[in-house]
Amino acid sequence: MNAISEQGLKAPAVKLLINGQFVESKTTEWREVINPATQEVLARVPFATQDEINQAVAAAKEAFKTWRKTPIGARARIFLKYQELIRANMKELAALLTAEQGKTLPDAEGDVFRGLEVVEHAASVGNLQLGELANNVANGVDTYTLLQPLGVCAGITPFNFPAMIPLWMFPMAIATGNTFVLKPSEQDPMVTMRLCELALEAGIPAGVLNVIHGGEMAVNAICDHPDIKAVSFVGSTKVGTHVYNRASLAGKRVQCMMGAKNHAIVLPDANKEQTLNAIAGASFGAAGQRCMALPVVVLVGEAQKWLPELVEKAKTLKVSAGTEQGADLGPVISCSALSRIEGLIERGVADGAKLELDGRKPNVPGFEKGNFVGPTIFSGVKPGMAIYDQEIFGPVLCVVEAATLEEAIEFINANPNGNGTAIFTQSGAAAHKFQEDIDVGQVGINVPIPVPVPLFSFSGSRASKLGDLGPYGKQVILFYTQTKTVTARWFDDQSTGGLNTTISLK
Repeated sequence: MNAISEQGLKAPAVKLLINGQFVESKTTEWREVINPATQEVLARVPFATQDEINQAVAAAKEAFKTWRKTPIGARARIFLKYQELIRANMKELAALLTAEQGKTLPDAEGDVFRGLEVVEHAASVGNLQLGELANNVANGVDTYTLLQPLGVCAGITPFNFPAMIPLWMFPMAIATGNTFVLKPSEQDPMVTMRLCELALEAGIPAGVLNVIHGGEMAVNAICDHPDIKAVSFVGSTKVGTHVYNRASLAGKRVQCMMGAKNHAIVLPDANKEQTLNAIAGASFGAAGQRCMALPVVVLVGEAQKWLPELVEKAKTLKVSAGTEQGADLGPVISCSALSRIEGLIERGVADGAKLELDGRKPNVPGFEKGNFVGPTIFSGVKPGMAIYDQEIFGPVLCVVEAATLEEAIEFINANPNGNGTAIFTQSGAAAHKFQEDIDVGQVGINVPIPVPVPLFSFSGSRASKLGDLGPYGKQVILFYTQTKTVTARWFDDQSTGGLNTTISLK
């Protein structure tokens, strides 16, 4: 946790949301929210006390008693209103996001919009939360299922998508009848809090949505609290593994979307210009700070000759503050993140990879204090090198060579992670072989970042995911509800069913 500077002491305090009220924390522990392009202190965020966390959970538990009984149509209408409010405030939300997170304004709008799509999906909850019925499974017996809410659920979200990922979580949880405690990233909570203000304006009742802030203590409190029934997490593999183990041992449902090392295969028959543009955008957009970014490209056969053109394409990308016109990638989130990325680039050189394009210390006029690193490309990358084995979370692309499609598939399947993968080709046969043989949960065919729309579920796999049900889509309905099976038999007045079951109605 950072010490609070004199500038930070003068900055506005981010509030907690407890039982429908935005309240200032009584904590003595604070962290600064810093603009990564300028180092300006935008706000100070509290690390909530244990008592405040308990208050938030208690408010959610109390609100659940009435919220779970709220008609499904009434819940859906709140999210119809909420999506209207998000659309009306899109520019403001994007500006807030860019200021605290650093991504370009168009990318920030995309962040909000992808979350908005899930809010739209939550408004369809009446069609999603349907049980099943089997009529007359035995003599006069029907069996049916109810999908009932769990109770208090919680979400822990990362810095890289401070609008989209909270919107992956609380709308679906609340629409299905649960109440929610959210812990956004302490590095950039401002846009998340604005989204929560709009949620209350849309009609979410007091206590149904609560927000706490903090670090490790807050995470552990969520994992341990006996009144929290389910935990959703997106973030690093280290923290996600800790959350999954600790919360599971406490008897909770847990879904953790974690680290990745995504690969794309480029076959020689691919459309060269479209492929190079797609790789550049997926590898360097958002400064590489995406769990679905594309940090590894496998060039197959003759496609290996495309490397110089890929380097030239990367050189054309503009590095600047996210507010600047024409910026393609902004700063990384913090000084420590920048130091880590630069250190890994050094390691790459030391490990024997060839540095084709060095993005360290770019010249960004007017933003000399920013946490900038430009597009960086290595060739000759092999497993065992730090730049391949670790998730860099920066604009660094590793280029690998393979002789055949089979060799490329085998190479990708040997990596422990399984968030996303892609192939670039004009061959239907090659694409079909790839989608069948690749052991990765989300596959793109000429699509570099294959994140599914909310009609489907995010389906990362292997070391990138813990828990069997993914965010949004049909899977998350099952995650946020308990299936209750009812077997019913009714007797008419003349039937005793073999026993004296007559009931007097007088």
